[in-house]
Amino acid sequence: MSTAADRIKANAERLRTKSPTKPPAAPAALPESAEPLRAPGAVRQKNVRRTVDLSPSAHRGLDNWQRGTADRLGLARVTGQDVLAALVDQLLADDELAEQIVRAIAAQRS
Repeated sequence: MSTAADRIKANAERLRTKSPTKPPAAPAALPESAEPLRAPGAVRQKNVRRTVDLSPSAHRGLDNWQRGTADRLGLARVTGQDVLAALVDQLLADDELAEQIVRAIAAQRS
Protein backbone atom coordinates (compact mmCIF):
# COMPACT_ATOMS: atom_id res chain seq x y z
CA MET A 1 0.00 0.00 0.00
CA SER A 2 1.40 3.43 -0.91
CA THR A 3 1.60 6.33 1.44
CA ALA A 4 -0.09 9.66 0.85
CA ALA A 5 3.29 11.18 0.00
CA ASP A 6 3.87 8.49 -2.66
CA ARG A 7 0.47 9.17 -4.19
CA ILE A 8 1.12 12.92 -4.24
CA LYS A 9 4.53 12.42 -5.90
CA ALA A 10 3.04 10.06 -8.48
CA ASN A 11 0.25 12.50 -9.26
CA ALA A 12 2.72 15.39 -9.59
CA GLU A 13 4.89 13.34 -11.95
CA ARG A 14 1.87 12.32 -14.01
CA LEU A 15 0.79 15.95 -14.35
CA ARG A 16 4.33 17.07 -15.19
CA THR A 17 4.70 14.54 -18.03
CA LYS A 18 1.17 14.90 -19.34
CA SER A 19 1.21 16.37 -22.83
CA PRO A 20 -0.41 19.78 -22.96
CA THR A 21 -3.76 19.93 -24.62
CA LYS A 22 -4.51 22.28 -27.47
CA PRO A 23 -3.65 25.83 -26.39
CA PRO A 24 -6.63 28.10 -25.87
CA ALA A 25 -7.55 30.17 -28.88
CA ALA A 26 -6.54 33.80 -28.60
CA PRO A 27 -9.54 36.08 -28.24
CA ALA A 28 -10.32 38.27 -31.20
CA ALA A 29 -8.65 41.63 -30.87
CA LEU A 30 -11.03 44.36 -29.83
CA PRO A 31 -10.37 48.05 -30.16
CA GLU A 32 -9.29 49.57 -26.85
CA SER A 33 -12.41 51.72 -26.72
CA ALA A 34 -14.76 48.78 -27.20
CA GLU A 35 -16.73 47.77 -24.13
CA PRO A 36 -17.85 44.21 -23.49
CA LEU A 37 -21.22 43.48 -24.98
CA ARG A 38 -24.08 43.28 -22.51
CA ALA A 39 -27.65 42.42 -23.08
CA PRO A 40 -29.65 45.65 -22.96
CA GLY A 41 -31.51 45.95 -19.70
CA ALA A 42 -29.89 42.82 -18.29
CA VAL A 43 -30.52 42.49 -14.57
CA ARG A 44 -28.08 40.71 -12.32
CA GLN A 45 -29.58 37.40 -11.23
CA LYS A 46 -26.98 36.25 -8.75
CA ASN A 47 -26.92 37.60 -5.19
CA VAL A 48 -23.98 39.74 -4.17
CA ARG A 49 -22.10 38.88 -0.98
CA ARG A 50 -21.33 41.51 1.68
CA THR A 51 -19.40 41.00 4.88
CA VAL A 52 -19.30 42.94 8.12
CA ASP A 53 -16.71 43.16 10.89
CA LEU A 54 -18.18 43.12 14.39
CA SER A 55 -16.59 43.62 17.78
CA PRO A 56 -16.55 40.47 19.91
CA SER A 57 -19.30 41.86 22.15
CA ALA A 58 -21.50 42.84 19.18
CA HIS A 59 -20.93 39.39 17.63
CA ARG A 60 -21.88 37.66 20.88
CA GLY A 61 -24.93 39.91 21.27
CA LEU A 62 -26.07 39.17 17.72
CA ASP A 63 -25.61 35.43 18.29
CA ASN A 64 -27.70 35.63 21.45
CA TRP A 65 -30.39 37.64 19.67
CA GLN A 66 -30.48 35.11 16.82
CA ARG A 67 -30.89 32.19 19.24
CA GLY A 68 -33.66 33.98 21.14
CA THR A 69 -35.43 34.88 17.91
CA ALA A 70 -35.16 31.30 16.65
CA ASP A 71 -36.77 30.07 19.89
CA ARG A 72 -39.48 32.72 19.62
CA LEU A 73 -40.26 31.75 16.02
CA GLY A 74 -40.04 28.01 16.67
CA LEU A 75 -37.09 27.59 14.29
CA ALA A 76 -33.90 25.60 14.68
CA ARG A 77 -31.90 28.75 14.00
CA VAL A 78 -31.96 32.25 12.57
CA THR A 79 -28.80 33.01 10.60
CA GLY A 80 -26.85 36.24 10.39
CA GLN A 81 -27.77 36.21 6.70
CA ASP A 82 -31.47 36.19 7.63
CA VAL A 83 -30.96 39.12 9.99
CA LEU A 84 -28.88 41.27 7.66
CA ALA A 85 -31.13 40.64 4.65
CA ALA A 86 -34.20 41.64 6.69
CA LEU A 87 -32.42 44.73 8.03
CA VAL A 88 -31.40 45.88 4.55
CA ASP A 89 -34.94 45.34 3.25
CA GLN A 90 -36.30 47.43 6.13
CA LEU A 91 -33.65 50.12 5.67
CA LEU A 92 -34.47 50.53 1.99
CA ALA A 93 -38.24 50.54 2.57
CA ASP A 94 -38.45 52.84 5.60
CA ASP A 95 -37.30 56.46 5.16
CA GLU A 96 -37.48 57.14 8.91
CA LEU A 97 -35.25 54.17 9.69
CA ALA A 98 -32.88 55.24 6.91
CA GLU A 99 -32.59 58.70 8.48
CA GLN A 100 -31.88 57.13 11.90
CA ILE A 101 -29.07 55.11 10.33
CA VAL A 102 -27.65 58.22 8.63
CA ARG A 103 -27.58 59.99 12.01
CA ALA A 104 -25.96 56.98 13.71
CA ILE A 105 -23.22 56.80 11.05
CA ALA A 106 -22.60 60.55 11.32
CA ALA A 107 -22.34 60.27 15.11
CA GLN A 108 -19.88 57.35 14.87
CA ARG A 109 -17.64 59.27 12.49
CA SER A 110 -17.55 62.56 14.37
